[in-house]
Amino acid sequence: MPVKIRLQRHGKKGKPFFWIVAADARAKRDGKYLEKIGTYNPNTNPATIDLNIDSAVQWLHNGAQPTDTAKAILSYKGALLKHHLDGGVRKGALTQEQADAKLATWLDAKSGKVDAKKDGLSKAQADAKAKAFKAEQVANEKRIAAIADAVKAEEVVEAAAEVTEEVATEEVVEVEAAAVVTEEVAKEEVVEVEATAEVTEEVAAEEVVEAVAEETTEAPAAEENNEEKEA
Repeated sequence: MPVKIRLQRHGKKGKPFFWIVAADARAKRDGKYLEKIGTYNPNTNPATIDLNIDSAVQWLHNGAQPTDTAKAILSYKGALLKHHLDGGVRKGALTQEQADAKLATWLDAKSGKVDAKKDGLSKAQADAKAKAFKAEQVANEKRIAAIADAVKAEEVVEAAAEVTEEVATEEVVEVEAAAVVTEEVAKEEVVEVEATAEVTEEVAAEEVVEAVAEETTEAPAAEENNEEKEA
């Protein structure tokens, strides 16, 4: 029976999570499997891999063929190296102790690379957070300045409105005062006109009296002249 070491998909839509399984090559991808030998989570950085190396190597010894993705995972975790070293032990090229020492040295070096990558990612994340925090501070300062400018502009508008209202009030007072003065002047002119009319009326009356007096004086004189002419 041909056996494949492959990935079986689980997890939610958009967030896949895989089982690493040994399954019949004729079975469906997500169907029945012979043994679950690990998990693979690509949603983390770096990806999280949990692999039973001994079980994976045993299946490789039995002739199981990994898919390309599964092969990359087995190589990353050292299962392919252990399979190769075990072949050398079987052939007598090296002892089991030597094979174990080589595998341990390789795993230590690999672990150091992984830790360095994690440290680099952590530093990059910290730098990104610091940069984002600084950008947020700058944005907050700009927002605060904009709010202060808006408040200042509103205060200026209110002050201008108050000044305008005071000026309008003063103009109204001046107009009312001018109206009062105009009314007083008009009253004075009316009084002067009335006084002039009274004076004119008195002068006219005096002229009438004088005219009557003259006529009275002239009439007797005319009569005397007529009598003298008749005599």
